[in-house]
Amino acid sequence: MAPATQKLYLLDYGAGNVRSLLNAVERLGHSIEYITSAADFDAADKIIFPGVGAFGYAMQALRDKGFAEPLRRFVASGRPLMGICVGMQVLFEGSDESPDEPGLGIFRGRVQRFDSATKAVPHIGWNAAQTVHVAPVPPAAAAAPAIRDDARYYFVHSYAVPYTGDCAQSEFAYTATRYGDETIVSSVWRGSVFSTQFHPEKSGAAGLAVLRSFIEGDLARPAAPGPAAPPADVRAALTKRVIACLDVRANDQGDLVVTKGDQYDVRESADKGGDVRNLGRPVDLAQRYYDEGADEIAFLNITSFRSLPFKDTPMLEVLRQASRSIFVPLTIGGGVRDIEDPDGQRVWPAAEVAGEYFRSGADKVSIGSDAVYAAERYWQRMAAADQEALDGATAIEQIAVRYGRQAVVVSVDPRRVYVRSPEDAPGHHEYCWYQCMVKGGREGRDLDVRQLVTACEALGAGEILLNCMDKDGTNSGYDIELIADTKAAISIPVVASSGAGRPEHFSEAIDKTGVEAVLAAGIFHRREVPIEAVKDHLRQRGIPVRPADRGAH
Repeated sequence: MAPATQKLYLLDYGAGNVRSLLNAVERLGHSIEYITSAADFDAADKIIFPGVGAFGYAMQALRDKGFAEPLRRFVASGRPLMGICVGMQVLFEGSDESPDEPGLGIFRGRVQRFDSATKAVPHIGWNAAQTVHVAPVPPAAAAAPAIRDDARYYFVHSYAVPYTGDCAQSEFAYTATRYGDETIVSSVWRGSVFSTQFHPEKSGAAGLAVLRSFIEGDLARPAAPGPAAPPADVRAALTKRVIACLDVRANDQGDLVVTKGDQYDVRESADKGGDVRNLGRPVDLAQRYYDEGADEIAFLNITSFRSLPFKDTPMLEVLRQASRSIFVPLTIGGGVRDIEDPDGQRVWPAAEVAGEYFRSGADKVSIGSDAVYAAERYWQRMAAADQEALDGATAIEQIAVRYGRQAVVVSVDPRRVYVRSPEDAPGHHEYCWYQCMVKGGREGRDLDVRQLVTACEALGAGEILLNCMDKDGTNSGYDIELIADTKAAISIPVVASSGAGRPEHFSEAIDKTGVEAVLAAGIFHRREVPIEAVKDHLRQRGIPVRPADRGAH
């Protein structure tokens, strides 16, 4: 155990979700303080440095706060530091993401972008972190980080340090991870510095064990590591994600409930009272899905709450409560746009709305109708030869620049529209096209799904949540043609949604389209198909899924 007097500090430069890390540390029985000034570096015994978003933004924020040099001195002092994601990347010499921005230079090497020509980028999902060196026996008081080769950890990033296995890297590379045709350094360990590319605070029980080993152990690594494994020996182990989605709204009594629509109609029939369908309380259901093995949980807010100041919206409290005991990624959708408080005293730009959600425990924000309007504007500007298609004005661009494209999900609500001739269909479809809908499916736009997702990828979105109005609530299976068509148009990950009714539907979507994740709602809410049954079926079909996460509490 860590000494009772140990002073553990969190280095937060103001980007992304650190609440989940705070909650994870508290779940492990420890307290942590924020670094608020350069003097706090001198007081700290150990520091955890999480990071999301762009490399350049992180380095600029460190300098603006006067933290860059105190951080270097802290590392030089031999006291333990744990970096997470961008908090690991900035320890290197630089990044292709921000070519003119030097890193801290604690490790040799440069961060590079994944090749999107051969796989979906960002790298989002649960993957292995494989030990790649033979370390000498540590001193009696020391221990290795608790990373297990048989576990899966949550990654979400577009840039990484390539793993080469050469002598220089063997001084610090501890684990490597294979994604498609590339192998990256997924954790580093040299002396008292230990950092991970993956997010331990979002990696369930396995991730909590990694955090515990840093907080409570002495991870001083011996100076002479053994030989490193060649990159070719690192096995591919990315799993397909099974996501539980919760549509959240206020019912007629004003209570916040999880509901589920039948082709977007969330009310019971008149003979059953006509009230909003109530399938449970949001946090309780989310906790159940975490316990049952969901790889991610998405909350979709389908009530505007326009009578409340944004700071008082119930969804912020839902995230705060859920993130206290749920240590997998959380996505929040609905209302991620510019918001004016009812009294007109404050306007919240979309990037600030997203920031509040991140600070409350969300990892990603999902944008719906506003993404359609942004795509329409993108194509209008593309058609005007004297204008740049990207001008930084859309919510997608603003959030992606600050928090990284991996934090931006675009939720697509299409329906099939049949026409008499190919000339009547936007995009490339013959006789039928997928029309993008807005305002909860109540209004159609003259925009095809392909046009939408292509534009949103260009604007900076990192993932597509692909719904289907025709399939919603039917339990007849996913719209395979729609998914395959969308996958072929873009290089960012796609989440299949709408229509699943039995385990075979999940495997069909993966086998026929290569989709990165599958999502369901009603059949999970009503326990018609348990999450565990879906995962068991996928395993039997040879589709890799995350192992059961025992001991998460």
